[in-house]
Amino acid sequence: MVRDGYFYGAGCLLAAGVIAWLATWPYAVPVLLLAAFFLWFFRDPERQIPETAGAVVSPGDGKVTDVSVVTSDGGSDGTRRNRISIFLSVFDVHVNRSPIAGVIRDVRYQHGKFLNAMGAHSAEQNEQNIVTVEGEGRTVIFKQIAGLIARRIVFKFKVGDHLACGERVGLIKFGSRVDVLFDRDAAIQVKPGDRVKGGATVLALLPLARPMVQLVHAATAGEGKAR
Repeated sequence: MVRDGYFYGAGCLLAAGVIAWLATWPYAVPVLLLAAFFLWFFRDPERQIPETAGAVVSPGDGKVTDVSVVTSDGGSDGTRRNRISIFLSVFDVHVNRSPIAGVIRDVRYQHGKFLNAMGAHSAEQNEQNIVTVEGEGRTVIFKQIAGLIARRIVFKFKVGDHLACGERVGLIKFGSRVDVLFDRDAAIQVKPGDRVKGGATVLALLPLARPMVQLVHAATAGEGKAR
């Protein structure tokens, strides 16, 4: 369980005790139910991380709401990339995970609105944290986007840190959205309407780059034949 769950849960249990002492226990029941909700909401189950080469895993649990091609705003290159959007309801696990293994090249927090996370404009206008990860010559951008209820985004790493594929990186509290942007030559494995699990579901497969050593050997062999 995420540590926040204990804080919220303990606070509600304390409040329920005070209410039961000052009044009668039936009045404390709603607060006890709220404590149980907090303990359940902040659950953090273990996940089996895929070992598939080139896999881009889901950064969160939820429902795929959009698969499209957009102009990346995670950097200054204006590159066109695939984007997969995932909506996290209050019933989903809200712990976020890294979509690939690599080094964090950029972290940018954008203040903004708290529109419905399923809306088309939330990806640009809502408060969000934009993280760029580079691994094996590929760049993947993922966004933690606030929603109507979400009011706090947590991210535990900084530029230069190394991440493992599927590693826990933070969470978004109480309903939200995560977007993943990656190269257009990837083979997308999901479609709108699919349910995904953070760290466990493969969203796409990136083509593997040929090692430079092999390319050098091939070029050398070609020169030898030409002679």
